[in-house]
Amino acid sequence: MFIQKAWRTAAFGLYGFTQFTKSGFVEHAKKFREEDMQIRLDGKNCLVTGANSGLGYATAQGLASHGATVYMLCRNKERGETALNEIRSKTGNMNVHLEICDLSSINEVKSFATKFSSLEKPLHVLVNNAGLLEHKRTTTPEGLELNFAVNVAATYTLTELVMPLLEKAASDARVITVASGGMYTEPLNTNLQYSESEFDGTKQYARNKRVQVALTEWWAEKYSNKGVGFYSMHPGWADTPGVSKSLPVLSEKLSGNLRSNEEGADTVVWLGLQPKEKLVPGTFYFDRAEAQKHLKFAGTAASHEKIGSIVDSIRSICNLPANP
Repeated sequence: MFIQKAWRTAAFGLYGFTQFTKSGFVEHAKKFREEDMQIRLDGKNCLVTGANSGLGYATAQGLASHGATVYMLCRNKERGETALNEIRSKTGNMNVHLEICDLSSINEVKSFATKFSSLEKPLHVLVNNAGLLEHKRTTTPEGLELNFAVNVAATYTLTELVMPLLEKAASDARVITVASGGMYTEPLNTNLQYSESEFDGTKQYARNKRVQVALTEWWAEKYSNKGVGFYSMHPGWADTPGVSKSLPVLSEKLSGNLRSNEEGADTVVWLGLQPKEKLVPGTFYFDRAEAQKHLKFAGTAASHEKIGSIVDSIRSICNLPANP
């Protein structure tokens, strides 16, 4: 077990330093097709979580620049309004709107979903971008471990509750979940709220991201006849406020070779634009291409068989009805 964990870490580090940086993006971009990004989204509704900074901001701006009506879901109203005005000014698109919700509160997520659903507008693109890496064990007022609450519980709850709006936009609707290459270091784990005595926020974050990738597979299968596509992606290592705050050593070591927010969000926007027949449901994407979900000899693949029981646990924790 120890040797396998050490191998995962070493293999991930080598893969990351050669592929996830700015230089990796520049190399991969040589294969990008310019016409892929000339598609318009006029008349289509997009919801982006964590949209006031970093990858979420770049995603919202990217989608708005292609004519989409964008709903920015943010926790902080003041920072959200600043981002909203900037994006409207930069894109000339006035169909950009601000919604407020603290995703660490599942009750707030439910309230937002009810309010947003009352608009009865088809939802063409949901981007589950909001993420958190908190190194100290923190419990929300609702009793959830904070990383899990934002990265997993809120992502699952929001996606499930807006499914009727996504179905209104079938067969063009899609859900794009921003995961992380950090998931390569961890198998799927049923210990969702990290009950071990020695809390490790980085490991919990990696576990959360593994859940997101497995959830994407599960959703793609469960809703295969609903006309909604489900995709996860890795943005690479980008110079976001979250990275500089949560991973300062990595940020400093790779200073000058981290991706820009726009480079990190490139594949999210690309996934939002492409005709669905070009995309593979349940797939993990990196730099506009299908990517492996497991490193060789890492021993993580079989763990995805646990996703059914994990979904049941999430629904129970979030007080959602049992799956039919």
